[in-house]
Amino acid sequence: YTGIAGSHIGSESAQGVVALKKREVTKADVRRAVDTARACAVPAPDRQILHVLPREFIVDDQEGIRDPLGIAGSRLEVDVHIVTGAVTSAQNLIRCVSRAGLDVVDIVLQPLASSAAVLTPEEKELGVVMVDIGGGTTDIAIFVEGCIRHSAVIPIGGSHLTGDLAMGLKTAPEEAEKIKLKYGVASSLLLNDDENIEVPSVGGRQPRVMPRALVAQILSPRVEEMFELVLREIRRAGYDGMLVAGGVLTGGTSLLPGMAEVAEQVLNLSVRLGRPIGVEGLREIVSNPSYSTAVGLIVHSVSHENAFELVGPGAGRGKQSPRWAGSMVGKMKGWIMNFF
Repeated sequence: YTGIAGSHIGSESAQGVVALKKREVTKADVRRAVDTARACAVPAPDRQILHVLPREFIVDDQEGIRDPLGIAGSRLEVDVHIVTGAVTSAQNLIRCVSRAGLDVVDIVLQPLASSAAVLTPEEKELGVVMVDIGGGTTDIAIFVEGCIRHSAVIPIGGSHLTGDLAMGLKTAPEEAEKIKLKYGVASSLLLNDDENIEVPSVGGRQPRVMPRALVAQILSPRVEEMFELVLREIRRAGYDGMLVAGGVLTGGTSLLPGMAEVAEQVLNLSVRLGRPIGVEGLREIVSNPSYSTAVGLIVHSVSHENAFELVGPGAGRGKQSPRWAGSMVGKMKGWIMNFF
């Protein structure tokens, strides 16, 4: 299992309808309905469908059904969330993994994987936005009533903060990254005015002494901009004021001190730092927001075998991707389940 993210990721909603002929809903009926919804989304030739995620089923006039199996009726409808990505990005990802001597069983949207690791069922039920702040992008996933309602990608991440520091402090990017990790804060309110740091120069020049507050002054506008874009996305999706459980920040850049406080101020939500939960054995190592996607991919592979979902390369062709094929993969699944 491998995660995918980036500015090329897109999403949309679609609906599918099938006749039931006055009988109980079966898995075959659900697959037909989901496939009908998928067929309504015709991606461009350079894009492929990564996920088709059912959000709600309707049997005749009965709405809000999460699992329609066994319900009798004459008409089955489904509302789905469709995630698409660039074909070249998916192909390059598969090619990279193959060159490492591994096979890709499934490609999973990274915020979907991260949410499996850091969100609780109660948060997903009440309404929550997960913000996964990575190196190059910030991934957003909104959950309401137990399922994903919206996903988006913001083209700002930790590398942009590093770039701002390199420009503002006039230092090399690798030195700016070290300064960000050691002295960076998202708000100058967290600092003492008289604290100074040493900033390496470029071209063999002598290091300079600068106030640490300058680091915060450089980082703070970019952090605020990022969360303003998150808020804009929440409003665009129509969930402003509906996220009772608030927000959850994860990803390596979320560890920047003051990040949650700035998010609370901009989003007007209660915000917590999201660490992988429910992990045994290697808890001290992986209980870190930087590992949310990696842990989430394992959780997803074990617990998200949803028969209603069309995923991976097969989803783009209206087929269901095999989840576990072959004895070796079965052994790996057993090992993963024992790990958790």
